[in-house]
Amino acid sequence: MERIRRRLSLGSEDGMATVEYLVGLLAVVAFAMVLYSVLTGDSVIARVHELVERALSVNI
Repeated sequence: MERIRRRLSLGSEDGMATVEYLVGLLAVVAFAMVLYSVLTGDSVIARVHELVERALSVNI
């Protein structure tokens, strides 16, 4: 009975590391989604295409 009482106490931090990792993981996933949407946007693709064409057309 005492074990159950200790587990249900308000000061318990059991599982906090797991929650912290979950919050960090969610932040990383959100950042990855934003980065993916920016990098696959038309303006970025056009700029990279322009840069590659310019690099390939350089006379040596």
